[in-house]
Order: sequence, then C-alpha cells, then structure tokens
Amino acid sequence: MSKHIAVLVTDMVEEIELTDPVKAYKEAGHTVDIISNEGNKTINGKNGDEIQADRGIDEVNANDYDALLIPGGFSPDLLRINPKNSEFAKAFLQGNKPVFSICHGPQFLVNTDLLKGRELTSFVSVRKDLENAGATVKDEEVIVDGNLVTSRTPDDLPAFNRESLKLLEK
Repeated sequence: MSKHIAVLVTDMVEEIELTDPVKAYKEAGHTVDIISNEGNKTINGKNGDEIQADRGIDEVNANDYDALLIPGGFSPDLLRINPKNSEFAKAFLQGNKPVFSICHGPQFLVNTDLLKGRELTSFVSVRKDLENAGATVKDEEVIVDGNLVTSRTPDDLPAFNRESLKLLEK
C-alpha cells in the first residue's frame, strides 16, 4: 500500500540524506512532499544543490501524511526556529506514525519534548543534546525504537533506508 511521506527540510540540508531516502521511498511506490518554511521555496543544500519545496509548513497538516523524514545537515537546527515545524513533527510522534531522522535530524526532535525514554542514534555532535532531552543514545548504524528510525551519517543510509521501508510496509 502506497504511503504519503512528508520531508521537513530547509536550507543547509545534507543533500544525500534527503535524496537517497526519497529515491528509495519513490522506488517502493510511495509519494513524497518536500515541505519547508514556505511553499515554492528553493532550498539551498549544504553542498550547493538546489531542491524545490513542494509545500510550506502553513499549507500542510500531519493528518494528511503517513510518515515523516527529517534529513540532517544544518537544516534541523534551522527548522527549530519556527515552532510550527516542531508541532508538525510532534503530531507524527504522538500519532505513532513513522518518523525517520538521520545525522543532525534527531536534534530537531528535541523541540517536540517527546524524546524522554526513547532509544536513538545521531551524529556525534548532537548526542549530548539528545541525552539532555532524556533519550538513550547509542553509537549504531541504525536504531529502531517503535515508530522512530534514526541513523548517524550518510554511511548509514543503506541500513536507514532498509529499516524505514520496513516500517512503511506496516
């Protein structure tokens, strides 16, 4: 069954952490919307790539999506500026919908106030933030904790995509 996946992202995203999972989701028959602070925004990636946002955060509702992807880079930190982004992500965690977050992505999830007691992984530089939010952080290529899939770096993308796709099958 095809799922509708939201990708929450803004400038300075690590492009491969967006493009590689999106490609895997589309190849598996799922649909994807790139969501940013504004609709029709051109997102400037960390390595110079340009990515077109499909919709703005004010145009979307978490109820219209089955899963959420939060790629890394510096985008997750910038997403924290707008509280609407955190509320959008919080709805997925509260609704037990799949949330996929890689590298610096879990740092953004701190703003949902829903990491206490969760087990996850991330890029090394944001692990202390996650621990301070009450999460148990491990140094593994992929961690699946209920509806939450996390990975550390682009090197972990094969495992991250594999586990994300498994959750989408449910």
